Amino acid sequence: MFFSSLTQWTPWNVMLRILISLILGSLIGIDRGVKRRGAGSRTDAAVCLGATMVMLTAQYMNLQFPEKTDISRMASQVISGVGFLGAGSILVSRHQVKGLTSAAGVWICACIGLAVGIGFVDGAIAVTLVLLFGLHVLPVIEGKVYHYSRYMTLYVEVEDSKTVTYLLHKMKEDGCMIDMYNVERPKTAGQTFTILITACVGKKQKKEIYVQELSEIPGIMSVDSV
Repeated sequence: MFFSSLTQWTPWNVMLRILISLILGSLIGIDRGVKRRGAGSRTDAAVCLGATMVMLTAQYMNLQFPEKTDISRMASQVISGVGFLGAGSILVSRHQVKGLTSAAGVWICACIGLAVGIGFVDGAIAVTLVLLFGLHVLPVIEGKVYHYSRYMTLYVEVEDSKTVTYLLHKMKEDGCMIDMYNVERPKTAGQTFTILITACVGKKQKKEIYVQELSEIPGIMSVDSV
């Protein structure tokens, strides 16, 4: 490995690990910040540095108190504990869940920091590069795959329960295979019923046109494809 010497405990190696941790965490954070996502450069850099410090402390304790400490115990606490921080970036807005990628990014920054902290810099750099590559390439691949997919998820607002029943029957009659649906009843009078439906449309139907047809059904207030 190119950086195997960084595992040795020297003042130079300690400072270099901290610097590398700052750079790698900042790179992931800047990439998220440019896209106006949660957990920007400061958050990811802080998480990465914190995890590095944990591993540096664990290694220091192992050197000072040999055979009395478990160097992996502190790392396991970081991996499980940082999930609470990542959960803070997840937002549930009506029919959409946002922030899962940001939460995963915070968690992987902690893992990268742990790797750098113990001196496994090669693996940390490799994972950072692969992660950045995946964050840019996978959305393009997903977009092309989803474009040809017959599955779609719809968020529908309807006036009453009769319209809910009619909508589900119509979709089945049109050849749609309903994979999952959830109906949320109004809590107060005057509010609309909301339905979240995942379905596979027929081969002869175009998803955009079919969504427009559903929105024209009497009693349906709106239909959004998510």
